Amino acid sequence: MDPMTTADGFRPTHVVPPDGLPTWSAPDGATPTEPLDPLLPVRLLDRRGDWGRVLCANGWAAWVDGRLLVPLPQGPPAAGAPLARTDDARDLLARIEDTLGRYRRAADEVAAGRMDGETFRRTTNGLRVGVVVDGGSVWVYDAERDGWLYCDGTAATPFAEPAAPSGSEDR
Repeated sequence: MDPMTTADGFRPTHVVPPDGLPTWSAPDGATPTEPLDPLLPVRLLDRRGDWGRVLCANGWAAWVDGRLLVPLPQGPPAAGAPLARTDDARDLLARIEDTLGRYRRAADEVAAGRMDGETFRRTTNGLRVGVVVDGGSVWVYDAERDGWLYCDGTAATPFAEPAAPSGSEDR
């Protein structure tokens, strides 16, 4: 048996974030239900805009802000199955290196007295980066998409900030 599948056949696809997750009876935010416990394994059944319908191992289902669910690693594809495509973080990491290099060069110019504060502000205006490296994992801020990605060295997964889910159209 697959180690991610329980004895009763439940196979989670995600876990609830460490702070838990509010739930609703419909993808409209009108009728809240019981919140999900932190790090609870769930199976994502459906997406409608930012909303996700999840199933718990006990059979209970609810709507949540699907952007906040933490994806579980999935096993390799079966023999003969097409490979799943994932975001490659290398292009984003190269853009971050370039942006950080531009900021560093401007900071060096200010420190050496070759650039004044106003020119520094103009030169660095619009530069945005964010990186947290934690061993084999890295969180990177994608300024083009205005969001964070979690990378484990093999794939990049978008991560959403807590906010009200929007839209109810199917993705």
